[in-house]
Amino acid sequence: MRTIITGGHIVNEGRIADGNIVIENGRIADILPISNTSLSAENVIDAKGCYVLPGIIDDHVHFREPGLTQKADIDTESRAAAAGGITSYFDMPNTNPQTTTLEALAEKFELASQKSHVNYSFFYGATNDNLDTFSRLDVHRIPGIKLFMGSSTGNMLVDRMEVLERIFKTVRLPLMVHCEDTDIINRNMAEAKSAWGDDPPVSLHAMIRSEEACVASTQKAVELAKKYDTRLHIAHISTAEELELLESEQITAEVCVGYLYFTQLDHERLGAKIKVNPAIKTPVDQFLLRQALTDGRISVVATDHAPHLLEQKQGGCVKAASGMPMIQFSLVTMLELVDAGVLPITRLVELMCHNPARLFGVERRGFLRKGYQADIAIVRPHSPWTVTKETIQSRCAWSPVEGHEYQWRVERTLCNGHTVYHAGVVDTSYIGEEIRFNHL
Repeated sequence: MRTIITGGHIVNEGRIADGNIVIENGRIADILPISNTSLSAENVIDAKGCYVLPGIIDDHVHFREPGLTQKADIDTESRAAAAGGITSYFDMPNTNPQTTTLEALAEKFELASQKSHVNYSFFYGATNDNLDTFSRLDVHRIPGIKLFMGSSTGNMLVDRMEVLERIFKTVRLPLMVHCEDTDIINRNMAEAKSAWGDDPPVSLHAMIRSEEACVASTQKAVELAKKYDTRLHIAHISTAEELELLESEQITAEVCVGYLYFTQLDHERLGAKIKVNPAIKTPVDQFLLRQALTDGRISVVATDHAPHLLEQKQGGCVKAASGMPMIQFSLVTMLELVDAGVLPITRLVELMCHNPARLFGVERRGFLRKGYQADIAIVRPHSPWTVTKETIQSRCAWSPVEGHEYQWRVERTLCNGHTVYHAGVVDTSYIGEEIRFNHL
């Protein structure tokens, strides 16, 4: 079917221009000036008053399948992605079983080929003893290797220095690293328990998973990357001090929406709903992270989407699970920051579409270009709506932004030219495509 998106403000590669996008066989066939009115197609999408963006690529999600599907699965969370304008995602390896064997990776691809409503791929996880499997990975199927230099969720901590040296020396794919110093965290937790009991209040989470813990681990990762010329991508930067370490071209950084939207002071009203690892830090950290969106130090904005059942989010620093679901609301949240003057919409597209595609070598996605897959998010400004339980697509059925009124709305999401979301409805009959990579 030939489809035309007409009349929208197209945001792409640093420019905003009114135009028409012609889609044929799942790809962008042409992008034409708005003055061209002689177009015809079986399917015409009127985008007047809307902004037309490349589909968002979220490089950091936890869809919980296999093994943790009481919280979420590929079906439910890819529905949430579609409703949020996200057309591609990279899932993390700390599932059950962990994605640390070739067999577990193949199982995830098979599950997604049956259940994912948007495009998909999966990080392969590093452990203390699976380095020998790296050479057998198909580098065209995965975005990179995920390394936990601080134990977060699951038992994937790599803490032996000789293994870290070998990983940084050997890996030539992008190496995404969770940076927190476990020894510092354990020491802080012991002190907090001594003062507050076995489950210290969640307001102390940023003291326990402290700035010092983040900076020490990130500094070690940066030193190893420089030593071995590794393509290091630091996940979920949470502190201003870590930004000072981003001085090398082969080192890039991701910030997640939660660190830009909340501060540790929000624990007072939201409790453990915003408890994540690394912890959300101070208003000063938030301010400087926002500044880094436009000065080049931050390369990617993602979600670290991590659903838990609401009962698992009860308690303090020990008992409450870490992680929050944000994939459905990441784009509209960032558009609020556009309205607040934090960054222009062209930079939002750079951070959430273009840069993930560039950094991970995504083939034919992330841009609105002739010949590229027609992954497109159409968003409408000045269209207020409120997050309610009924609007939430994630299986966990809650969100830290529940009750919030957004001024932007995701009007329509197209994945490979197919409308997978429109007017509050996800087309659950549609299955996305496996993402391909060309790592240079």
